Amino acid sequence: MNPRRRTLLAALALAPLPALAQPRNPTVGVDYSELRPALPTEASGKVEVLEFFWYGCPHCYTLEPLLEKWIPRLPADVQFQRVPAVFNDNWARDAAVYYTFEALGLLERLHRPYFDAIHRDRVNTRDQSARNDWLQKNGVDVKRFEEAYKSFGVQSKVRRAQQLSVAYRIDGTPALAVQGRYTISAEQGRTQQGMLGIADYLIGVARKGG
Repeated sequence: MNPRRRTLLAALALAPLPALAQPRNPTVGVDYSELRPALPTEASGKVEVLEFFWYGCPHCYTLEPLLEKWIPRLPADVQFQRVPAVFNDNWARDAAVYYTFEALGLLERLHRPYFDAIHRDRVNTRDQSARNDWLQKNGVDVKRFEEAYKSFGVQSKVRRAQQLSVAYRIDGTPALAVQGRYTISAEQGRTQQGMLGIADYLIGVARKGG
């Protein structure tokens, strides 16, 4: 399915409806998907959890506050990592912004505010001038940002994010992946809380070697 259409359709799937909480025993093919063969992970000795997101996705934006509460509660043997999904040039530009924040040591400070700028403040970040104005207002050296944005290191990570988006068969955002083997789409999770609940279940399965 077209990723933009998938992202729009996720609106209903991610509505915070308690009545649609995840089932007690999630079922493969219904509540999550299994990749065969499993993909290699980078979290040596830990259970790896990935979130595929897009800064322009309103449902990723509303999921963010829940993630901020959920991530600190993850067990010590779980490693969480965000991956900016890449389907086209627009998504690649936003992925480059994410990795530029990371390269400059600004990710923790600016990740959520950048989401806010797009979805709350309606800043047109696709317009370079508007984006640069926002960066300056947030204390970022624009010249340094642009140099990092165009750097080999950042662009290599963008290409890697695109490869992961394909390898994990991600067709829309938000989506979660557990231990290179399981993926949870917005539709499968049914609610934002449901996605995280199923991820908790799959972390337990992966911990047991499943």
